[in-house]
Amino acid sequence: MKKWNEKPYHGLNYELQKQFGEKLYKITLNPGMTCPNRDGTVGTGGCIFCSVQGSGDFAGNLQNTISEQIKQGKIALSQKRSARSYIAYFQAFTNTYGPIDFLKKIYFEAIHDPDVKILSIATRPDCLDDAILDLLKQINKIKPVWIELGLQSIHETTARYIRRGYALEVFDHAVWKLQKAGICVIVHIILCLPNETPEMMLETIAHLNKLNINGIKLQLLHILKGTDLASEYQKKPFWIPNEAEYLALLANCVAHLKPNITIHRLTGDGPKDLLIAPLWSSAKRTVLNHFHQYLKEHDIWQGKEYYE
Repeated sequence: MKKWNEKPYHGLNYELQKQFGEKLYKITLNPGMTCPNRDGTVGTGGCIFCSVQGSGDFAGNLQNTISEQIKQGKIALSQKRSARSYIAYFQAFTNTYGPIDFLKKIYFEAIHDPDVKILSIATRPDCLDDAILDLLKQINKIKPVWIELGLQSIHETTARYIRRGYALEVFDHAVWKLQKAGICVIVHIILCLPNETPEMMLETIAHLNKLNINGIKLQLLHILKGTDLASEYQKKPFWIPNEAEYLALLANCVAHLKPNITIHRLTGDGPKDLLIAPLWSSAKRTVLNHFHQYLKEHDIWQGKEYYE
């Protein structure tokens, strides 16, 4: 079995150790953005699975400045581990969706902290115009910039169902523009979306392999209270995998994933007070331990089933 720093996949910690010689810890930030899929530009309801916090349920306190949020994040992390270096992660809602002067202010405020080594920005591919790309290129010359794009699935039937609000061609073009600008691209996908088969999920993996992205977050579908998805699930429950089913599916995705793509996430841990299903996913560390054991027992490693 091929090993990446004692794991059978190209994990984030391995990549950070290779680039920086140490582990970096993520501080999640909330600059008070909204989303074109909520304010009426694209839609008003947001994606069907998105919480009222815009997927920023663990992000910083909106009432505080970015500098204050970073300071508080450092304090919180220091209570659990000896952290020295950080990733400033703009997480909640769409974090390139705002006036360019405001974006410049918050991004530079984040990278001004000497302990912040990387600026990571979660956004949509339809919110990356030329002015924003120029700003990102400018910052990338000072400190590395990661752009995290929420794709979820390549399939248009799924995209319409989850109300993603943009076509696959928009995503592909955004990836091309970011790569041309020298910006690291990390893609979020959701496994086990309603009506998606394992074959469809592997087709999403295959598409991303061809785009030669830098990183990926594999997220198990969470049904959270207060979302439109939760309303649908409560009216007519749809299939949600048990842990064993998810481990097998996830292992297959990892085996088909191009080996040089860094895996940033393998599951997820939705807020326990909001999580409706699957409840077993809340024990994230246990799930990851079981996954590593599964890979070992079945002799699976990243790229095993990948071919150029």
